[in-house]
Amino acid sequence: MLKQIKDYFSKGELMLWGISTLCVLISFFMFDRENYLALSASLIGVTYLILNAKGNPIGQVLVIIFSLLYGIISYSFSYYGEMVTYLGMTMPMAVFALISWLRNPFNGNKSEVTVNSISRREAIFMSVLMLAVTILFFFILQAFGTANIFPSTLSVATSFIAVYLTFRRSPFYAVAYAANDIVLIVLWIMASIADTRYISVVVCFSVFLINDIYSFFSWQNMRKRQMAVRNKSIHFEHTKV
Repeated sequence: MLKQIKDYFSKGELMLWGISTLCVLISFFMFDRENYLALSASLIGVTYLILNAKGNPIGQVLVIIFSLLYGIISYSFSYYGEMVTYLGMTMPMAVFALISWLRNPFNGNKSEVTVNSISRREAIFMSVLMLAVTILFFFILQAFGTANIFPSTLSVATSFIAVYLTFRRSPFYAVAYAANDIVLIVLWIMASIADTRYISVVVCFSVFLINDIYSFFSWQNMRKRQMAVRNKSIHFEHTKV
């Protein structure tokens, strides 16, 4: 099992996961030491991020679990926007993304999804849909009396783009998640001013930001490698004919 993990992940990826996990653990025992639910969510988070960076559908299974835990954590600080976003949007979309990734393995390899791209027309459609969802959520969050409503609403917008692009298997999903991480870092800094326990959540999303940046470059490399394999296959078929 250990050998399979070493063969599957590069040394850099294992180091990134190890450092991310260590940062989460240190921040938890320094600032929290009570909320083991937040610790569990953070550890699941850094694990799904490295799996998603590899285009592995198991990552989406962990996203579903993370969304449930994070929704509960958000509820505890009256961040109803985060709660509604993750339970009502991110979690269901992760289910659709899981189905999409399982249905589109690269060359029959179920541990790697086929990288996709979206057209300019679809990008416009996605933007219009995002605007409509964000406006709708703004009024929902306002009705809930959400704390820090404007950054919470911005989080909805970035989250929607992220989950949409994840479902569509675009490398830019990671850019959208990185933008969402920045919004969440700001949100939880605000929360940690009132309660220092939430500093561990700030550290968590700071780690997520680094991982999402890595994921984008990983998917770009995946795209190039998959295109090279496809081109080689097409060339072989032409030669055979």
